[in-house]
Amino acid sequence: MENRILDEVPKPVESHLNMIQNVIQRMSVNSTSCKTWCITLVSALLVLVKGDTNSNYIFISIIPIILFLTLDTYYLGLEKRFINSHNTFIRKIHTNALEVSDLFAIIPTGSSSKFFFKSLMSFSVWPFYTTLTTMVVIAKFLLK
Repeated sequence: MENRILDEVPKPVESHLNMIQNVIQRMSVNSTSCKTWCITLVSALLVLVKGDTNSNYIFISIIPIILFLTLDTYYLGLEKRFINSHNTFIRKIHTNALEVSDLFAIIPTGSSSKFFFKSLMSFSVWPFYTTLTTMVVIAKFLLK
């Protein structure tokens, strides 16, 4: 069998790749939105608590941090699973193993829990939320 570069990518294959890439981009945007909303919500809670006499209410800010950490990690894990699916599809193209049933089946591959916990340790997740939590704890001691 002859190895050659495709002169032209068939339209269905190109459409399938564009769909997967759009899904990956949406997951990335969702992850960024989680961080943006988390900062906004935590900042608003800190401003509200600043005027209160009981500074222990500041720890309410930890709740959205945990929720957005979980959501952000989920989106990052899902993004990685779709990238895995994309790479599998490309590999099938290169090995001539692509079948018609592979087209337009946009299904993330890999274990959800494996990618979730892998994403939890990602450099784009833990430093951000750890820093934000540290800032809330520091704010607690500054408000005394």
